[in-house]
Amino acid sequence: MQEEQLIESIDKLLLEALEKRASDIHFEPYQHSYRIRMRIDGVLHDMLSPQLSLAKQITARLKIMSKLNIAEHRLPQDGQLVIDRYTMRIASLPVMHGEKIVLRVMDNHESELTINDLGLTDADLLTFKQILDYPQGLILVTGPTGSGKTVTLYSGLKWLNKTERNICSVEDPIEIPLEGINQTAINLKAGLTFAMVLRALLRQDPDVMMIGEIRDRETAEIAIQAAQTGHLVLSTLHTNSSVEAITRLKQMGIENYLLASSLQLVVAQRLVRKLCPHCKVVASDLVRLGNELEPHYLATGCPNCIGGYKGRIGLYELLVITPNIQQQILANQTIFPSNMTSLKMAGQILVKQGITTLAELNRVLGDTV
Repeated sequence: MQEEQLIESIDKLLLEALEKRASDIHFEPYQHSYRIRMRIDGVLHDMLSPQLSLAKQITARLKIMSKLNIAEHRLPQDGQLVIDRYTMRIASLPVMHGEKIVLRVMDNHESELTINDLGLTDADLLTFKQILDYPQGLILVTGPTGSGKTVTLYSGLKWLNKTERNICSVEDPIEIPLEGINQTAINLKAGLTFAMVLRALLRQDPDVMMIGEIRDRETAEIAIQAAQTGHLVLSTLHTNSSVEAITRLKQMGIENYLLASSLQLVVAQRLVRKLCPHCKVVASDLVRLGNELEPHYLATGCPNCIGGYKGRIGLYELLVITPNIQQQILANQTIFPSNMTSLKMAGQILVKQGITTLAELNRVLGDTV
């Protein structure tokens, strides 16, 4: 393929992926084939299978676009490229039959999202806003990679973004640039770690601090200390449920009394695909959701969607740290929240409303029914 043709084809491919709302694009060389896949609404789909002979040219072109070293094939590299106002993060990895490239589309367009667009129920939204207005304490958002934690955090920061508040963040990397918020990216090569930036931030007279992720004991300790000394701290943890976040912090070495006095709210979340309104059909059987047998919908697929789904919606589980929960933490008991809507219950409500399917709920949460 001529170079001009290749450049045009790759640009077209990237623009097509953006049009289809892809979050990641994978370029994968195998022994006898070359595959390009894209992740849409959390699920990978085949996009193209170009000739294997083009693999090296495609890799070289993507590296040139990202200003990476095209002569380096043995070591992983990362950088970024810009296409049609979108920034994409690029990561290369040496694999058995060449180099695999993954492009991650940065959420530049997500920055229009506000706290009211997250998909929280009215009651949960009110709770979240009330706790965001607390003068101090720790708010955690938990869930696996790709469950929308960052967007929830940024929406909270936007809600807090007022002239009278000094908001600082430490992230790895900065995913959504926000006007009015002092954002610092960690740089491990330069020795700039989460803990080092956090200590520096505490001397910047902050009212609100956002920590991209609590990964180790040192970061957890500084976050708890800041939450106890008059700062509101927002962060994320990789746990499956809200209650597990408390267990994880204890495992990191945080004392019960510090947790009980600083933690205010834990939000566990997932993203489920929404049924396409054009082609969803009512199933012939009823399913048991909670104590009731309910009708439910199935995904079929049409030209308007991908496999019967289009877009995603959040499932949320809010664990508010009430005096009762504080006592359970202090006494080192198993946490039993009363009246909390679990992720499973939140998902079942969406199935009843015909917004998603039981199959999608099982895919995201494991067997729920």
